[in-house]
Amino acid sequence: VLADSRAPVTVLRTVVELEEQTSYGEELVRGFIRVQLKTAVWLAAIAAVLLCGLPVLFFFIPAISDVTLAGVRLPWLLLGVAPFPVLFGIGYWYNVLAERHERDFVDMVEK
Repeated sequence: VLADSRAPVTVLRTVVELEEQTSYGEELVRGFIRVQLKTAVWLAAIAAVLLCGLPVLFFFIPAISDVTLAGVRLPWLLLGVAPFPVLFGIGYWYNVLAERHERDFVDMVEK
């Protein structure tokens, strides 16, 4: 965006306002950061609910501790193995959303 010399005047004006950190440019950046933070907080809350929900599930349904899969009790599998794919998935999802927000921000600046 900054190196494109063929950009229209409105794009250049927005880029200049971002570079000079005017009040409009600061508001654009603040909005972008706000969207990124909101996404991060929501996904962190989802991860916390999923991971903190497992011990609560074991507390309220103690029969789960008697279930075995391949000779290993289910709670050990759920607490020792299941969080890794869940956290990887949430991290991947955040990365996709963050890149989408960045593209939207760049598209907005280029308009």
